[in-house]
Amino acid sequence: MVRLKDIAAHAQVSIMTVSKALRDESDISDSTKARIKALARKMGYVPDSVAQGLRNRTTKLFGLIISSTTNPVFGRLMMALEEKAHEMGYDLILAQSRNLPEREEVQIRRMLSRRVDGLFLSPVYRMEQSSPIYEELRTNGTPVVILGHQAPFCRGFTTVETDDIRGSYNATKHLLDLGHKRIAYFMGPTISPFAQERFEGYRYALREAKIEVDDKLIFPAGTTIEEGEKAALQMLQENPGATAVQTFNDLVAIGTANVLLNQGLKIPQDISVAGFGNVLAAEHFRVPLTTIRQPKARLGTAAMETMLKLLAGERPESKRLPAEIAVRRSTAAPPKKSEG
Repeated sequence: MVRLKDIAAHAQVSIMTVSKALRDESDISDSTKARIKALARKMGYVPDSVAQGLRNRTTKLFGLIISSTTNPVFGRLMMALEEKAHEMGYDLILAQSRNLPEREEVQIRRMLSRRVDGLFLSPVYRMEQSSPIYEELRTNGTPVVILGHQAPFCRGFTTVETDDIRGSYNATKHLLDLGHKRIAYFMGPTISPFAQERFEGYRYALREAKIEVDDKLIFPAGTTIEEGEKAALQMLQENPGATAVQTFNDLVAIGTANVLLNQGLKIPQDISVAGFGNVLAAEHFRVPLTTIRQPKARLGTAAMETMLKLLAGERPESKRLPAEIAVRRSTAAPPKKSEG
Protein backbone atom coordinates (compact mmCIF):
# COMPACT_ATOMS: atom_id res chain seq x y z
CA MET A 1 0.00 0.00 0.00
CA VAL A 2 1.42 3.35 -1.08
CA ARG A 3 1.60 5.93 1.72
CA LEU A 4 2.16 9.67 1.77
CA LYS A 5 5.74 9.21 2.98
CA ASP A 6 6.48 6.99 -0.06
CA ILE A 7 5.31 9.74 -2.41
CA ALA A 8 7.27 12.32 -0.40
CA ALA A 9 10.45 10.26 -0.70
CA HIS A 10 10.10 9.96 -4.50
CA ALA A 11 9.18 13.63 -4.90
CA GLN A 12 11.90 14.73 -2.44
CA VAL A 13 9.51 16.91 -0.49
CA SER A 14 8.01 16.73 2.98
CA ILE A 15 5.02 14.59 3.88
CA MET A 16 3.14 17.81 4.74
CA THR A 17 3.78 19.15 1.22
CA VAL A 18 2.39 15.96 -0.31
CA SER A 19 -0.66 16.10 1.94
CA LYS A 20 -1.37 19.73 1.08
CA ALA A 21 -0.81 19.16 -2.64
CA LEU A 22 -3.31 16.29 -2.72
CA ARG A 23 -5.83 18.44 -0.83
CA ASP A 24 -5.32 21.36 -3.26
CA GLU A 25 -4.18 23.71 -0.47
CA SER A 26 -3.54 27.25 -1.72
CA ASP A 27 -0.03 27.62 -0.26
CA ILE A 28 1.38 24.98 -2.64
CA SER A 29 2.27 26.05 -6.18
CA ASP A 30 0.26 24.68 -9.10
CA SER A 31 3.35 23.10 -10.65
CA THR A 32 4.20 21.26 -7.41
CA LYS A 33 0.59 20.09 -7.06
CA ALA A 34 0.57 18.77 -10.62
CA ARG A 35 3.90 16.96 -10.17
CA ILE A 36 2.86 15.33 -6.88
CA LYS A 37 -0.59 14.32 -8.15
CA ALA A 38 0.93 12.76 -11.27
CA LEU A 39 3.42 10.86 -9.13
CA ALA A 40 0.66 9.70 -6.78
CA ARG A 41 -1.35 8.35 -9.73
CA LYS A 42 1.72 6.62 -11.18
CA MET A 43 2.47 4.96 -7.85
CA GLY A 44 -1.16 3.83 -7.43
CA TYR A 45 -1.89 5.91 -4.34
CA VAL A 46 -5.48 5.55 -3.01
CA PRO A 47 -6.62 8.14 -0.42
CA ASP A 48 -7.81 6.82 2.93
CA SER A 49 -11.42 8.04 2.92
CA VAL A 50 -11.92 7.01 6.55
CA ALA A 51 -8.99 9.12 7.70
CA GLN A 52 -10.16 12.02 5.57
CA GLY A 53 -13.61 11.72 7.06
CA LEU A 54 -12.21 11.86 10.58
CA ARG A 55 -10.32 15.04 9.71
CA ASN A 56 -13.18 16.70 7.87
CA ARG A 57 -16.02 15.23 9.95
CA THR A 58 -17.61 13.94 6.75
CA THR A 59 -17.79 10.46 5.24
CA LYS A 60 -18.55 11.37 1.62
CA LEU A 61 -21.39 8.85 1.85
CA PHE A 62 -25.07 9.24 1.04
CA GLY A 63 -27.62 6.65 2.10
CA LEU A 64 -30.56 5.64 -0.11
CA ILE A 65 -33.41 3.50 1.24
CA ILE A 66 -36.12 2.36 -1.18
CA SER A 67 -38.84 -0.26 -1.00
CA SER A 68 -37.25 -2.70 -3.44
CA THR A 69 -34.68 -2.74 -6.22
CA THR A 70 -37.17 -4.71 -8.31
CA ASN A 71 -39.56 -1.73 -8.35
CA PRO A 72 -39.01 -0.26 -11.85
CA VAL A 73 -39.91 3.24 -10.70
CA PHE A 74 -36.60 3.55 -8.84
CA GLY A 75 -34.22 2.60 -11.66
CA ARG A 76 -33.74 5.97 -13.33
CA LEU A 77 -34.10 7.84 -10.04
CA MET A 78 -31.20 5.83 -8.56
CA MET A 79 -29.15 6.40 -11.69
CA ALA A 80 -29.61 10.16 -11.46
CA LEU A 81 -28.74 10.20 -7.76
CA GLU A 82 -25.63 8.07 -8.24
CA GLU A 83 -24.45 10.16 -11.19
CA LYS A 84 -24.73 13.39 -9.20
CA ALA A 85 -23.10 11.77 -6.16
CA HIS A 86 -20.23 10.56 -8.35
CA GLU A 87 -19.67 14.06 -9.75
CA MET A 88 -19.40 15.35 -6.18
CA GLY A 89 -16.98 12.63 -5.04
CA TYR A 90 -19.61 10.83 -2.95
CA ASP A 91 -20.54 7.16 -2.75
CA LEU A 92 -24.15 6.00 -2.50
CA ILE A 93 -25.12 3.18 -0.10
CA LEU A 94 -28.31 1.38 -1.12
CA ALA A 95 -30.73 -0.51 1.13
CA GLN A 96 -34.23 -1.97 0.77
CA SER A 97 -37.09 -1.67 3.26
CA ARG A 98 -39.35 -4.20 1.47
CA ASN A 99 -42.20 -1.93 2.66
CA LEU A 100 -41.78 -3.26 6.20
CA PRO A 101 -41.61 -0.61 8.95
CA GLU A 102 -39.40 -2.79 11.18
CA ARG A 103 -36.93 -3.40 8.34
CA GLU A 104 -36.97 0.28 7.44
CA GLU A 105 -35.99 1.13 11.03
CA VAL A 106 -33.07 -1.30 10.91
CA GLN A 107 -31.84 0.13 7.61
CA ILE A 108 -32.07 3.71 8.87
CA ARG A 109 -30.08 2.81 11.99
CA ARG A 110 -27.44 1.11 9.85
CA MET A 111 -27.15 4.22 7.72
CA LEU A 112 -26.77 6.38 10.81
CA SER A 113 -24.09 4.02 12.16
CA ARG A 114 -22.18 4.56 8.91
CA ARG A 115 -22.42 8.30 9.62
CA VAL A 116 -23.79 9.11 6.17
CA ASP A 117 -23.64 12.80 5.33
CA GLY A 118 -27.23 12.68 4.07
CA LEU A 119 -30.10 10.23 3.64
CA PHE A 120 -32.53 9.82 0.74
CA LEU A 121 -35.56 7.94 1.96
CA SER A 122 -38.61 6.49 0.22
CA PRO A 123 -40.72 5.95 3.33
CA VAL A 124 -42.81 2.98 4.31
CA TYR A 125 -46.22 4.59 4.68
CA ARG A 126 -48.25 3.66 7.72
CA MET A 127 -51.44 4.70 9.51
CA GLU A 128 -49.67 5.92 12.65
CA GLN A 129 -49.37 9.67 13.09
CA SER A 130 -45.83 9.39 14.42
CA SER A 131 -42.86 7.05 14.22
CA PRO A 132 -40.02 6.70 16.76
CA ILE A 133 -37.34 6.24 14.08
CA TYR A 134 -38.42 9.40 12.25
CA GLU A 135 -38.43 11.28 15.55
CA GLU A 136 -34.89 10.00 16.05
CA LEU A 137 -33.92 11.27 12.60
CA ARG A 138 -35.20 14.72 13.50
CA THR A 139 -33.24 14.70 16.76
CA ASN A 140 -30.11 13.32 15.10
CA GLY A 141 -30.01 16.20 12.62
CA THR A 142 -28.86 14.12 9.63
CA PRO A 143 -30.02 15.85 6.41
CA VAL A 144 -32.95 13.84 5.02
CA VAL A 145 -34.78 14.14 1.69
CA ILE A 146 -38.06 12.24 1.46
CA LEU A 147 -38.59 10.66 -1.97
CA GLY A 148 -42.35 10.74 -2.00
CA HIS A 149 -45.33 12.48 -0.47
CA GLN A 150 -45.56 14.05 2.94
CA ALA A 151 -47.39 12.11 5.67
CA PRO A 152 -47.95 12.88 9.36
CA PHE A 153 -45.22 10.50 10.60
CA CYS A 154 -42.57 12.12 8.35
CA ARG A 155 -43.68 15.74 8.69
CA GLY A 156 -40.96 18.34 8.91
CA PHE A 157 -38.70 16.76 6.29
CA THR A 158 -38.24 18.19 2.82
CA THR A 159 -39.94 16.12 0.11
CA VAL A 160 -39.40 15.64 -3.61
CA GLU A 161 -42.47 14.17 -5.28
CA THR A 162 -44.59 13.85 -8.42
CA ASP A 163 -47.81 15.82 -8.83
CA ASP A 164 -49.89 12.65 -8.79
CA ILE A 165 -53.25 14.44 -8.64
CA ARG A 166 -52.61 16.33 -11.88
CA GLY A 167 -51.02 13.29 -13.53
CA SER A 168 -54.00 11.05 -12.79
CA TYR A 169 -56.39 13.83 -13.78
CA ASN A 170 -54.63 14.01 -17.15
CA ALA A 171 -55.09 10.27 -17.70
CA THR A 172 -58.81 10.41 -16.90
CA LYS A 173 -59.27 13.57 -18.97
CA HIS A 174 -57.64 11.82 -21.93
CA LEU A 175 -60.14 8.94 -21.66
CA LEU A 176 -63.06 11.35 -21.28
CA ASP A 177 -61.95 13.32 -24.32
CA LEU A 178 -61.95 10.08 -26.31
CA GLY A 179 -65.62 9.66 -25.38
CA HIS A 180 -65.47 7.22 -22.47
CA LYS A 181 -68.05 7.68 -19.73
CA ARG A 182 -67.75 4.34 -17.93
CA ILE A 183 -64.12 4.40 -16.74
CA ALA A 184 -63.14 1.74 -14.20
CA TYR A 185 -60.44 2.63 -11.69
CA PHE A 186 -58.06 0.03 -10.20
CA MET A 187 -56.85 1.46 -6.90
CA GLY A 188 -53.46 1.17 -5.25
CA PRO A 189 -52.86 0.67 -1.51
CA THR A 190 -55.05 3.25 0.22
CA ILE A 191 -52.49 3.70 3.00
CA SER A 192 -50.14 5.53 0.63
CA PRO A 193 -50.62 9.25 -0.09
CA PHE A 194 -49.73 8.86 -3.77
CA ALA A 195 -52.45 6.22 -4.22
CA GLN A 196 -54.92 8.60 -2.60
CA GLU A 197 -53.78 11.45 -4.84
CA ARG A 198 -54.10 9.39 -8.02
CA PHE A 199 -57.63 8.37 -7.06
CA GLU A 200 -58.44 11.99 -6.29
CA GLY A 201 -57.19 13.03 -9.75
CA TYR A 202 -59.53 10.47 -11.31
CA ARG A 203 -62.49 11.71 -9.28
CA TYR A 204 -61.65 15.35 -9.98
CA ALA A 205 -61.70 14.79 -13.76
CA LEU A 206 -65.05 12.97 -13.53
CA ARG A 207 -66.57 15.73 -11.40
CA GLU A 208 -65.34 18.33 -13.87
CA ALA A 209 -67.07 16.37 -16.65
CA LYS A 210 -70.23 16.22 -14.48
CA ILE A 211 -70.02 12.42 -14.26
CA GLU A 212 -70.83 10.90 -10.88
CA VAL A 213 -68.25 8.49 -9.46
CA ASP A 214 -69.77 5.00 -9.60
CA ASP A 215 -68.57 2.69 -6.81
CA LYS A 216 -69.28 -0.29 -9.08
CA LEU A 217 -66.37 0.89 -11.26
CA ILE A 218 -63.84 1.06 -8.39
CA PHE A 219 -61.73 -2.05 -7.73
CA PRO A 220 -58.90 -2.65 -5.21
CA ALA A 221 -55.78 -3.68 -7.12
CA GLY A 222 -52.57 -3.07 -5.17
CA THR A 223 -49.27 -2.53 -6.97
CA THR A 224 -48.25 -5.68 -8.84
CA ILE A 225 -48.98 -7.45 -12.13
CA GLU A 226 -50.62 -10.30 -10.21
CA GLU A 227 -52.89 -7.90 -8.33
CA GLY A 228 -53.83 -6.24 -11.62
CA GLU A 229 -54.80 -9.64 -12.99
CA LYS A 230 -57.03 -10.34 -9.97
CA ALA A 231 -58.74 -6.96 -10.27
CA ALA A 232 -59.36 -7.50 -13.98
CA LEU A 233 -60.92 -10.91 -13.35
CA GLN A 234 -63.15 -9.39 -10.68
CA MET A 235 -64.25 -6.65 -13.07
CA LEU A 236 -65.04 -9.14 -15.81
CA GLN A 237 -67.05 -11.24 -13.38
CA GLU A 238 -69.04 -8.25 -12.09
CA ASN A 239 -69.36 -6.73 -15.58
CA PRO A 240 -70.01 -3.06 -14.63
CA GLY A 241 -70.03 -1.97 -18.26
CA ALA A 242 -66.65 -0.24 -18.32
CA THR A 243 -65.28 0.81 -21.71
CA ALA A 244 -61.91 1.86 -20.23
CA VAL A 245 -59.72 0.97 -17.26
CA GLN A 246 -57.40 3.40 -15.51
CA THR A 247 -54.92 1.82 -13.12
CA PHE A 248 -52.83 2.90 -10.15
CA ASN A 249 -49.55 2.03 -11.91
CA ASP A 250 -48.15 0.42 -15.04
CA LEU A 251 -47.61 -3.01 -13.45
CA VAL A 252 -51.30 -3.19 -12.54
CA ALA A 253 -52.12 -2.02 -16.08
CA ILE A 254 -49.98 -4.80 -17.59
CA GLY A 255 -51.67 -7.43 -15.42
CA THR A 256 -55.05 -6.01 -16.37
CA ALA A 257 -54.26 -5.98 -20.07
CA ASN A 258 -52.93 -9.56 -19.94
CA VAL A 259 -56.23 -10.83 -18.55
CA LEU A 260 -58.36 -8.81 -20.97
CA LEU A 261 -56.36 -10.01 -23.97
CA ASN A 262 -56.40 -13.61 -22.76
CA GLN A 263 -60.19 -13.40 -22.45
CA GLY A 264 -60.41 -12.52 -26.13
CA LEU A 265 -60.96 -8.77 -25.77
CA LYS A 266 -59.11 -6.42 -28.08
CA ILE A 267 -57.24 -3.41 -26.73
CA PRO A 268 -58.22 -0.67 -27.50
CA GLN A 269 -61.02 -1.72 -29.90
CA ASP A 270 -63.13 -3.33 -27.15
CA ILE A 271 -61.70 -1.64 -24.07
CA SER A 272 -59.00 0.95 -23.37
CA VAL A 273 -56.33 0.64 -20.67
CA ALA A 274 -54.22 3.43 -19.15
CA GLY A 275 -51.46 3.15 -16.54
CA PHE A 276 -49.26 5.45 -14.46
CA GLY A 277 -45.48 5.67 -14.18
CA ASN A 278 -44.10 4.99 -17.67
CA VAL A 279 -41.89 2.08 -16.66
CA LEU A 280 -39.84 0.58 -19.48
CA ALA A 281 -42.19 -2.38 -19.92
CA ALA A 282 -45.13 -0.05 -20.60
CA GLU A 283 -43.77 1.12 -23.94
CA HIS A 284 -42.72 -2.37 -24.99
CA PHE A 285 -45.84 -4.25 -23.86
CA ARG A 286 -47.62 -6.17 -26.66
CA VAL A 287 -50.08 -3.27 -26.80
CA PRO A 288 -47.94 -0.23 -25.90
CA LEU A 289 -49.58 1.41 -22.89
CA THR A 290 -50.89 4.92 -22.62
CA THR A 291 -49.51 6.08 -19.28
CA ILE A 292 -48.34 9.01 -17.20
CA ARG A 293 -44.64 9.80 -17.47
CA GLN A 294 -43.30 9.94 -13.93
CA PRO A 295 -40.21 12.24 -14.08
CA LYS A 296 -37.90 9.70 -12.44
CA ALA A 297 -34.54 11.14 -13.51
CA ARG A 298 -35.67 14.68 -12.72
CA LEU A 299 -36.84 13.52 -9.30
CA GLY A 300 -33.34 12.18 -8.61
CA THR A 301 -31.69 15.40 -9.77
CA ALA A 302 -34.11 17.52 -7.75
CA ALA A 303 -33.50 15.35 -4.68
CA MET A 304 -29.74 15.88 -4.92
CA GLU A 305 -30.17 19.64 -5.40
CA THR A 306 -32.32 19.67 -2.28
CA MET A 307 -29.72 17.64 -0.37
CA LEU A 308 -26.96 20.11 -1.29
CA LYS A 309 -29.01 22.94 0.16
CA LEU A 310 -29.55 20.98 3.37
CA LEU A 311 -25.81 20.30 3.63
CA ALA A 312 -25.20 24.04 3.22
CA GLY A 313 -27.45 24.74 6.21
CA GLU A 314 -30.39 26.02 4.16
CA ARG A 315 -34.05 25.07 4.58
CA PRO A 316 -35.20 24.28 1.01
CA GLU A 317 -38.85 24.04 0.10
CA SER A 318 -40.35 20.74 -1.00
CA LYS A 319 -40.57 20.15 -4.74
CA ARG A 320 -43.53 18.81 -6.69
CA LEU A 321 -42.73 17.90 -10.28
CA PRO A 322 -45.30 17.68 -13.10
CA ALA A 323 -46.13 14.38 -14.81
CA GLU A 324 -47.15 14.35 -18.48
CA ILE A 325 -49.26 11.84 -20.40
CA ALA A 326 -47.74 9.52 -23.00
CA VAL A 327 -50.47 8.49 -25.42
CA ARG A 328 -49.86 5.10 -27.03
CA ARG A 329 -51.90 2.35 -28.66
CA SER A 330 -53.82 1.06 -25.61
CA THR A 331 -56.42 3.85 -25.64
CA ALA A 332 -58.94 4.85 -28.31
CA ALA A 333 -62.58 5.91 -28.62
CA PRO A 334 -65.05 3.46 -27.06
CA PRO A 335 -66.89 0.98 -29.30
CA LYS A 336 -70.08 2.61 -30.55
CA LYS A 337 -72.25 -0.29 -29.43
CA SER A 338 -71.13 0.25 -25.82
CA GLU A 339 -71.80 3.97 -25.77
CA GLY A 340 -75.03 3.98 -27.69
